Amino acid sequence: MAITGENFIAGQRRSSGTTFRARSADSGEEFGEAFAAATSQDVIDACKAAAEAQDDFASRPLSERAAFLRLAADKIDALGDTLTQRAMKETGLPEARLNGERGRTVGQLRLFADEVENGGWQKLRIDHANADRTPPKPDLRLRMIPLGPVAVFGASNFPLAFSVAGGDTASAFAAGCCVVVKGHPAHPGTSELVAQALTEAVAESGLPAGTFSLLNGTENSLGEALVKDPRIAAVGFTGSRGGGLALMKHAAEREVPIPVFAEMSSINPVTLMPAKLNDAAEDLAKAYVGSLSMGAGQFCTNPGIVLAIKGEALDRFLAAAKEELKTVGGQTMLTTGIHKAYSEGASRLAKRTGAELLGMGEEAPGTCGQAQVYTVSADAFLADKDFEEEVFGPASIVIRCDDLAQVKQVLSGLEGQLTTTLHMTEADHAEAASLMPVLEKLAGRIIANSWPTGVDVTHAMVHGGPFPATSDGRSTSVGTLAIDRFLRPVSYQDMPAKLLPSALREGTPGCLVRIDGEYRA
Repeated sequence: MAITGENFIAGQRRSSGTTFRARSADSGEEFGEAFAAATSQDVIDACKAAAEAQDDFASRPLSERAAFLRLAADKIDALGDTLTQRAMKETGLPEARLNGERGRTVGQLRLFADEVENGGWQKLRIDHANADRTPPKPDLRLRMIPLGPVAVFGASNFPLAFSVAGGDTASAFAAGCCVVVKGHPAHPGTSELVAQALTEAVAESGLPAGTFSLLNGTENSLGEALVKDPRIAAVGFTGSRGGGLALMKHAAEREVPIPVFAEMSSINPVTLMPAKLNDAAEDLAKAYVGSLSMGAGQFCTNPGIVLAIKGEALDRFLAAAKEELKTVGGQTMLTTGIHKAYSEGASRLAKRTGAELLGMGEEAPGTCGQAQVYTVSADAFLADKDFEEEVFGPASIVIRCDDLAQVKQVLSGLEGQLTTTLHMTEADHAEAASLMPVLEKLAGRIIANSWPTGVDVTHAMVHGGPFPATSDGRSTSVGTLAIDRFLRPVSYQDMPAKLLPSALREGTPGCLVRIDGEYRA
């Protein structure tokens, strides 16, 4: 596929007068094609096309919707090395990581295809009438329907899995929503290749062209215009807290406010329980540094803080972590802007009262991020809320606690998180049990004896959490439950059978239905 630098408006390529270029991740220098920045008219046209296509797309049989998702997956997979090499140039990410991410991207499209056909997400319910009851009970039938066109914002750190055809787009399509994507300007060529695949899948599936559009651009005003367009019904976003809060504000100020599902900020606290720390201090330290430095620390589940009780075992852990850090080379960060923000954030961390540098990775030239770990007493951490600031990159803090009560005190005072982790042995279980109520309030995912980097796309996954980890802690952006974000319930009362959706008519096979309170196939 050739990259032309054009926007995709309901299946049609379009260019404007203003352009920008991709930048090499390792040098920041411009290269390649000129990309057209979408205009305000492009936004209007894309949203108008999505609104016009919405009823048609939503009403298609579930089998057609699932077939479209599988075709989209096949077409993205077929891009192969062309997609990988372009993404490498734009993001600095290694080939193996991007091939794995492509696999995850197509895998979640296929998973949502299966989920669409399963039909359980419709939450079908039938409560039969009872004329003998006082007052008489009406016939009531419920199903979930799509909210409408969804605006999806591509993420900088996942050019495939959280971008044009990523989890937000896949789950919105699965729910029956048309999608308008605002591509991330850090990887416009990668975005265009994926958008071409989606556009072909829409056309070959016989779906209305407005089912999908891609808008490119570098200005925040483009995203603002997209969120404020009255035809957009919901927003999916992965990025910074500042970016997410801005979109939430725009959505709330609309004449008709809409939900913004934003995954934003998390430092993912990891607690090393005493028995486990005593048994495996050195192994834990090695795994910690590996998790911290993976992908130059550019993961939303990066272990930003570690809590442990002071003593000989913690001393061993710190000594081993310091030595392990020396083996970590500098890795190119995604953009010069991310590298600048990381350097500034790490510098602020180093200057905070009580912060003590434990060790650093190898010197990182250019746009590489240098791994670094600091230690701080729990008292100093509790005295300065700025220690909770996310530093997006390979920087982390180890908090030295006096006892388990202080561990609990620190955890209880943290903002909402995507993940929290316990490393423990059976000897720690009683004390760990006392922390569970705190951890359940703190995060969307509680991990045992692993590290938070890595998010499986499965039915039971939660990639969300209380604010500011996400804008709505009742949701997840990963896993099949992500479809719920883009649905709303509708109840039909005493409706003639011919006017009911087919899934709610008596005897329709194929879906789980709750009939008079009991689940039946």
